[in-house]
Amino acid sequence: MTETDTKQALKIIPLGGLHEIGKNTCVFEFEDEIILVDAGLAFPTDGMHGVNIVLPDMTYLRENRHKIKGMIVTHGHEDHIGGIAFHLKQIDIPVIHGPRLAMALLQRKLEEAGVAGKTELKTVAPRDIVRLGSHFFVEFIRNTHSMADSFTVAIHTPIGVVIFTGDFKIDHTPVDGENFDLQKLAEHGERGVLCLISDSTNSEVPGFTPSERSVYPNLERVFAQAKGRLLVTTFASSVHRINMILDIAQKQGRTVSVVGRSMLNVIAHARNLGYIKCPDSLFEPLKAIRNLPDHKILILTTGSQGESMAALSRIARKEHRQIRIRQGDTVVFSANPIPGNTIAVVNTIDQLMMQGANVIYGRHHGIHVSGHGCQEDQKLMLNLTRPKFFLPVHGEHRMLIRHARTAQSMGIPEENMVIINNGDMVALTPDSIQIDGKVPSGIELMDRAGILKAHVLEERQRLAEDGLVTVAATIGLDGQLLTAPEVHLRGVVTTIASEKWQEWVQSAIELALRNRWDQFSQLADQSVDWNGLKSYIERELQGLLRRELQTNATLLLLLQHPQQSVGFKADYAARSKAPVAS
Repeated sequence: MTETDTKQALKIIPLGGLHEIGKNTCVFEFEDEIILVDAGLAFPTDGMHGVNIVLPDMTYLRENRHKIKGMIVTHGHEDHIGGIAFHLKQIDIPVIHGPRLAMALLQRKLEEAGVAGKTELKTVAPRDIVRLGSHFFVEFIRNTHSMADSFTVAIHTPIGVVIFTGDFKIDHTPVDGENFDLQKLAEHGERGVLCLISDSTNSEVPGFTPSERSVYPNLERVFAQAKGRLLVTTFASSVHRINMILDIAQKQGRTVSVVGRSMLNVIAHARNLGYIKCPDSLFEPLKAIRNLPDHKILILTTGSQGESMAALSRIARKEHRQIRIRQGDTVVFSANPIPGNTIAVVNTIDQLMMQGANVIYGRHHGIHVSGHGCQEDQKLMLNLTRPKFFLPVHGEHRMLIRHARTAQSMGIPEENMVIINNGDMVALTPDSIQIDGKVPSGIELMDRAGILKAHVLEERQRLAEDGLVTVAATIGLDGQLLTAPEVHLRGVVTTIASEKWQEWVQSAIELALRNRWDQFSQLADQSVDWNGLKSYIERELQGLLRRELQTNATLLLLLQHPQQSVGFKADYAARSKAPVAS
């Protein structure tokens, strides 16, 4: 590709959502203008100790913040909007366009993060077209997904139209009656689509994804068979599913208590916008349902993915302040574990069963369907849009490969598609598609205090695996230990008595001082390289720990010496009868 071609190419740069599930974030760049499509988060794995959320590395956007003209949001799932509030603390996004429900949820997030004034939120309706900068016109096309108010977008650029599907399945009987605008997709296919960028999540699954409405009779049957209290969990953002659960509860005469902040938040916004329709009388707080018969109670709760702080997980651990599982309760999981959450979900189910609950879960009950299209849905998308080039996104590597094979079976040549990683810069022209470089990519980990550096996480992992050894030692200006060092082991497995550890550590420090004190001290002016001495003693003690423990326990050496404080110097002088340096 020549320099002229590169300048006229549309750059497509995914920062998240490739070779993974979650943190979907994609950059579109033409000349000196950038727009973003979605900015999601992912949830930490078991080894990410203390991490609350996982974000994509936004270095490229921080370095090119002056080019950003705005953002497009396809729908309101956390893996598509969950990162926006965090990013607004680092970069300016002049305007964000998206569906009403997603914008309502996002507005609350921005207010809680204190960044609501840093951007302008604009709601869109189906077939709306918005302009961002001078190069981008974005058209919103209604699609169907597990969340209400979801869009595919047609991005009009100087080199052609790019269809970005977002998350989708083709549901011909949607719960809210908002049908997939297949006609508009077909119109674009007729006029010519340069590139299709499409959701790959279910690319390994044959057939069509069932309609969301197919879950209704199965949930209705399960609820009717429950003789005691019902506890139901699903994704808080699954507005269609929640709407069906509430409708069945009303039909069967159950009063509903909603537990979990995210569930309460989504239901409140969905009711305000008309996506959930039910009377206020259906709901009661937990305290008010205590006097109702068990068969009249339905508790709708978060925790379908075994999240440690979610309401159902705390109930399973007997840590919830108001709810305890009792014999005769039925717990319904109207969700399947997303990759990485299976163990947490299974542990929650076991804990609930051990307390006497009848737990309904698993695909064979038909109480959950995916929000992502399977192979036949993907083929229909390809057939309608008839793209020249194809870019599979949103999925793990095997899913991207399988989606590419499906596209080949539909007549798209292999050379007209690329399999990419996060950070790859795809250069798209009217005649070619290729990887043309790479930008910084990876992850940024967030805990309650802010961004977690990689070395901090490594330290946490070492602490979790091997434990911590602390040594506190006091050394005088004569290079002698003033007192016996204090040694404490935390999380360390050993059969050696603490007195023995004390003896070994003291001997190691005394040997280090005998061997190297002269190297680190200049006695004429009482100058000592305390930092160098501390590093040397740490290395000697780490060698001791590795030999005796056969592990890599973290060592924390607290070295007190006369030059740290006047009080210490005076105390040292009194004990050694030596003059105190001023």
